[in-house]
Amino acid sequence: MKAIRKALTLAGGAAILTGCSDKEAQKPNVVIILADDLGYGDLGCYGAIGVQTPNSDSLAANGILCTNAHAVASTSTPSRYALLTGEYPWRKPGTDVAAGNAGMIISPECHTMADMFQSAGYSTCAIGKWHLGLGSVTGEQDWNGKLDQDLSDIGFDHHYIMAATADRVPCVFIEDGRVVDHDPEYPIAVSYKANFEGEPTGAENPELLYNLKPSHGHDMSIVNGISRIGFMKGGGRALWKDEHIADSITVNAVRFIDANADKPFFLYFATNDVHVPRFPAERFRGASTMGLRGDAIAEFDWSVGEIMAALRRNGIEDNTIVILTSDNGPVLDDGYDDKAQELVGEHSPTGHLRGGKYSSFEGGTSVPMIVFWPEGIKEKGKRSDRLFTLVDWYRSLADLLGVELPDGAAPDSQNWKDREYVLEYASNHNLSIRDSAWKYITPNNGHAVIQWGPIIETGNLPENQLYDVVNDRQETTNLAQAHPEQVERLRNALETLSK
Repeated sequence: MKAIRKALTLAGGAAILTGCSDKEAQKPNVVIILADDLGYGDLGCYGAIGVQTPNSDSLAANGILCTNAHAVASTSTPSRYALLTGEYPWRKPGTDVAAGNAGMIISPECHTMADMFQSAGYSTCAIGKWHLGLGSVTGEQDWNGKLDQDLSDIGFDHHYIMAATADRVPCVFIEDGRVVDHDPEYPIAVSYKANFEGEPTGAENPELLYNLKPSHGHDMSIVNGISRIGFMKGGGRALWKDEHIADSITVNAVRFIDANADKPFFLYFATNDVHVPRFPAERFRGASTMGLRGDAIAEFDWSVGEIMAALRRNGIEDNTIVILTSDNGPVLDDGYDDKAQELVGEHSPTGHLRGGKYSSFEGGTSVPMIVFWPEGIKEKGKRSDRLFTLVDWYRSLADLLGVELPDGAAPDSQNWKDREYVLEYASNHNLSIRDSAWKYITPNNGHAVIQWGPIIETGNLPENQLYDVVNDRQETTNLAQAHPEQVERLRNALETLSK
């Protein structure tokens, strides 16, 4: 491995993160904290109202707060695929929002970010929400034995994960390819086609929904008094309780840090808190003025604090790169009657950006991003407006560590100082492109507002859209007719880069 001398540039052309020449042999640990559905405006350091996030705010005060960072996609599965593979999701069939019984979307042949860290001598671990499939064949997983494909096949030494996300079955944790605390008296079966005989559902048995009721969809199998997407039977003692999810994944992340504090490690810590169903632990109830969604943000921030406390306790905080970000933009009513829409008050989850999760507008892919590394950050508390996309973390970290990637790896990932354009992928597959000054959204004949549930503008319009994102980041004025030359330039760049 090459000496760690490279500089990472996040703002204004100046090197903010630098390798420490006096400690070249000591590789920095890397922790990616990936929130789920956390909006650009959902943290205190980004202007949140009604909820306090002191641990995330402390990272920003002692690191870099990024104001122009973007997820590749405005939904979970494709966004996470891009982050971990360095490849745009539209190049790979099957990267739409995954069912809980999807087969592995990242194939073992793919060189992942975890593979990159392994090749550099790192211990690697994934904790929390996965949502990128398990097993070699969709719908044919053996949930009662060892999965035939799991995260060990794509570079992770250890994993403790949710198969998909909390609103999808199976509602069990998977540790190193096996269901945690598997209960042989209640074997697990999962289907996304038909219910199992005699199993209650939210649609037919609403009286069993003692924790949360659906507002739209989410009315299939019931686990822990909450109905989900998909059908499941069995599980017994292996079934999770939603109010314990944050505790479970955080405890396991801390255990990994404690066990690997004397050697370099990569931890991918993906939380579920802000994603539906929002059902935080009792001690967080009332932590915000916004009900369960705001309380879930407070719970997320607690997890951040526990991760940082573990780094400090082990004396490795200074030489650990911590990246806190989100997989896509926010949504209020995403399928459960948790009063998120009614209780939001003056708080703006998108930070007053237009759109939200699922959308082509900036609210769909503009995400909070904080970078913390005491030994590598020259100017603490700095704000960076440098254009950035999460697909670039793969190659940027490889360059920092001096890791030479094999041919074909991370094909769309660039070192961030080389990034000129950011591509954005909406849930309806519509593509957008933006640079530091302009954003172009391709024409689309779909509905202007989501029809199946959330009240979110899609960004669909059957004509070109062009926005001045310096002076009009809220995308209020379409300037396509006034600046046809910019439309042509960005459309050509999009056609070239998306092929």
